[in-house]
Amino acid sequence: MGYKAIVINGKDNVATALTSLVKGTRISVEIQDRVETITLISDIPTGHKFALKDMAGGDPIIKYGESIGQSIAKICCGEYVHVHNITSRPKGEDDE
Repeated sequence: MGYKAIVINGKDNVATALTSLVKGTRISVEIQDRVETITLISDIPTGHKFALKDMAGGDPIIKYGESIGQSIAKICCGEYVHVHNITSRPKGEDDE
């Protein structure tokens, strides 16, 4: 099966698009030994992330099995995950 997105680690809550993906497309994603189907609710540029599950504001963004940031607002399954809805700064860290 030719996948259009990749998940690196079973703990990940985001996938990375291997090609440009269009809103409304149903994408099959292999996560360890299972395949999940996600309906995209946003256009996703090549190399960018989309959510594999609903997340609340303040939830960690997990890629490569590690936290790469956190959501700053609710993110829905299939939504584009990028600088407009995540931060790489830990919650509560003040600007210096």
